[in-house]
Amino acid sequence: MFEGARLIIGDGSAPIENAVFVVEGDRITLVGEGAAVQVPRGAQHIDLSGKTVMPAIVNAHVHLPSTREARVDLLQHMAYYGAGAVMSLGLDSANVLFDMRNEVVADGAQARLAGRGITAPEPGRSEVPFWITSEAEARAAVQELAAQQVDVVKIWVDDRNGQYPKLTPALYGAVIEEAHSNGLRVTAHVFTLEDAKGLLRAGIDMFAHGIRDRDIDDELVALWKERPDVVLVPNLPDPGVAVDFAWLSGSVPADEVQSMQERSTDRPAAQASFGIQARNLARLNREGIKIAFGTDGGVPWATHLEMEDMVRTGMTAAQVIVAATGTSAELMRMPDVGTLATGKSADFVVLDANPLDDITNTRRISAVYLRGVAVDRDGLGARFRGGMRP
Repeated sequence: MFEGARLIIGDGSAPIENAVFVVEGDRITLVGEGAAVQVPRGAQHIDLSGKTVMPAIVNAHVHLPSTREARVDLLQHMAYYGAGAVMSLGLDSANVLFDMRNEVVADGAQARLAGRGITAPEPGRSEVPFWITSEAEARAAVQELAAQQVDVVKIWVDDRNGQYPKLTPALYGAVIEEAHSNGLRVTAHVFTLEDAKGLLRAGIDMFAHGIRDRDIDDELVALWKERPDVVLVPNLPDPGVAVDFAWLSGSVPADEVQSMQERSTDRPAAQASFGIQARNLARLNREGIKIAFGTDGGVPWATHLEMEDMVRTGMTAAQVIVAATGTSAELMRMPDVGTLATGKSADFVVLDANPLDDITNTRRISAVYLRGVAVDRDGLGARFRGGMRP
């Protein structure tokens, strides 16, 4: 039994002050306020007075390594920073990744995957995705992914700054249609406003990035509101401002922290790029568009940077926490995680300060529990600082 903490549920409801929740095995069996909870006789009492508890973070856009050793290492490092579940989008080709799909990694986050993504030919870039040039190839790629039972289909609609032809509406339309006929959803890497409009018209289910070339307009908002179930994973860029990385000292070697700190400066060009996406996220949030959470890449602590950046755009800390927990779990179709309620998996983070007051308090981690078991943060931190593999 855990008692005395402020409990953030993850669904947008008010936190429970002086909460009591009971964990049996890997499940939460009771949640409530103080004396209202009938605690089972003989339960072990864990005092969390002065702490805040939130659900483990759910990251709906990462890229995981292709070898077992590196994958386990990253899932554990992500868990160290409070992630309980992640989704790897489109660069997963090795059989080991599918073999590990239902494997429980000790001290590690759960993983979902999209298998090989789909794009137009991009010579010189990754050859993992399907490179398609016809509707027949588009449908064949989706059928192969359906046979592998991927969790979602990933497409890229981007000319990479004019370097390559990008997927046409006919091609991405065929992908989306075939995916839907096979019971799969499609998420899109997108860059331009016009492509986002085309994807909405074609029936896209979610965006893996925000719109990055210009400020959105009324037409985009109207199209989106016609399809209110479409989810945005903003995946904000570097904000271009100097930040303090001292909080990483628990798992990052001191020389790496110092190097990161030296590179962290104010960069006007990056600030301008961030500004476009920040304004777009702020408007879509105001318009009631469903916002989830993702960081791209594989930086294990990026979740906390992304949450701070989302608050920079004008979202409240409470809205960001919901995006990074309950909404992302719903997006990933993982009903057991993302919120703290009776019957859910006991995946939660114990914090030394309240993130509703300051979102950077998500970094002040006292403990992480996944599936009812405390993650060995001391052991993991020592291993990561020493550059050792599992």
